[in-house]
Amino acid sequence: MLIITIKQGKEKSILAGDPWIYPTAIERVDGRPQEKNKPGATAIVQSSSRQFLARAAFNAHATQIRARVWTLREDEPVDHAMIKRRVQAALARRADAIAKLGAEELVELIKGEPDGLPGLVVDYYGGKDGYLLCGFQSGAAEAWKVPIVQALIAETGCPNVFQRADEELRKGEGLPVFTRELAGAAPPAKSVVKKRGVRVYMDLKTGFEFPKGPV
Repeated sequence: MLIITIKQGKEKSILAGDPWIYPTAIERVDGRPQEKNKPGATAIVQSSSRQFLARAAFNAHATQIRARVWTLREDEPVDHAMIKRRVQAALARRADAIAKLGAEELVELIKGEPDGLPGLVVDYYGGKDGYLLCGFQSGAAEAWKVPIVQALIAETGCPNVFQRADEELRKGEGLPVFTRELAGAAPPAKSVVKKRGVRVYMDLKTGFEFPKGPV
């Protein structure tokens, strides 16, 4: 496992709950070269005095955010069980919206760092017969893509999972830019979507909204 040593005084923001660690805060990163080069590799974050601060996802290829905090708890490993718990908790927070999800409606299911899933955004369209639309916008989310998708399908019962791609964000993380179905079928190119009671026309694959007109 990688070990990130933080410069003296720079640990304050981490302890205050800032989920992002910038290159200027890092004194050094120790570990095997292949792990250092893997976007989203799990690392222990320690202070300059070698005290545990956090577990984080390290990405040497990221242009701005070098590591994203998973947990401040030393006794909480970053594993499949943690990912499943975080997905379950995010869905529980939106349980009311999910229960009311109609055939043309879309709800923001997972919102990245506030849900403890750094760089992951998920929209849910159309209920169980609809689509889970996922943006893996960080090395952290990309590294745990398989268990994330497994947990989403298990918890929602929706078999269709599609990967969106924000070109700017993924390039900034050193990740390839592509869209594709991860499970089941891909969504149609243009759909009617109700957002906060307003009907819009959207390409579900990109999230792009069209001018009002026939589908």
